[in-house]
Amino acid sequence: MLVTGGASGLGAATVQAVVAEGASALIVDLSRSAGSEMAAALGERVRFAPADVRDEDQVQAAVAAATELGTLRVAVNCAGVATPGRVIGKRGVLPLETFRTVIDINLVGTFNVLRLAAAAMIDNEPIDGDRGLVIMTASVAAFDGQIGQAAYAASKGGVAALTLTAARDLADKAIRVMTIAPGVMETPMMAALPGDTKSILEALVPHPARLGRPEEYAMLVSSIIDNPLLNGEVIRLDGALRLPPR
Repeated sequence: MLVTGGASGLGAATVQAVVAEGASALIVDLSRSAGSEMAAALGERVRFAPADVRDEDQVQAAVAAATELGTLRVAVNCAGVATPGRVIGKRGVLPLETFRTVIDINLVGTFNVLRLAAAAMIDNEPIDGDRGLVIMTASVAAFDGQIGQAAYAASKGGVAALTLTAARDLADKAIRVMTIAPGVMETPMMAALPGDTKSILEALVPHPARLGRPEEYAMLVSSIIDNPLLNGEVIRLDGALRLPPR
C-alpha cells in the first residue's frame, strides 16, 4: 500500500493499521515530516519516500518505491491542507496564490497520485476481479462548506466530483476508485484551528458527539478494500454531521 500524508493524522493511522494486519506500506510525505522516523519504528515492511504530491517526478519515484515493496494494489490519498480565508475578509480579497496552492495540493496532487498509482496497477494480476484500488480523501466541507473555507471546500468538492468519473475511466482496467469524506477528525489539521473551534464543531456532531478518530478512518479504508462492490462512491464519515455556515 502507498499512503500519501502517511506520516501523521489519517494517513499515519492507515499505515499503522495496514502494518498490524501484516501488509507492507510506503509512507509518502514531505521531507520535513516524521515519515523516516515512523518507518523506522514500524519495521522492515514500512518505508518512507519523501515527496510533494504536486510533483510528477517525486510521485513517480514514490510509486516505483512502492512497487519495490511488492505489488502495488492500494493507494490512499491523505495529503492535504486546510488554509482558511474568506473570499473578501478583513484583510481584503483572498490572494489568488492562496486559493491556487490549496487546489494544487488537495485536488491536483490527489489526481497526480491517482493517475500514476493506477498506471502502476494496470499490469497486476487480478485478484477476485480487481487489479487495484485508489482511495481519495474529500471532506464534509465539499458539501457543507463553511464561511472561510472557499479554497478548501472547492478543492474537496473537486475530489468528490472526480470519484465517479475516475472509477468509470478505470473500470475497464479493473481498478476501483473510492473517496472518504471525513467530518471533524482528531488530526493535526484540526489542532491548528483557532480558539474554541474544536469544541464548537464537536458539539455539532449528532452521534457520537465527539471528533472522529483517525483509526476510524483506517477502519473504513480496510472495509473498502474488503468489499469489491464499493466503487465510484463518496462515503461520509461524520456521525451525521452537517456543517452550519460558521
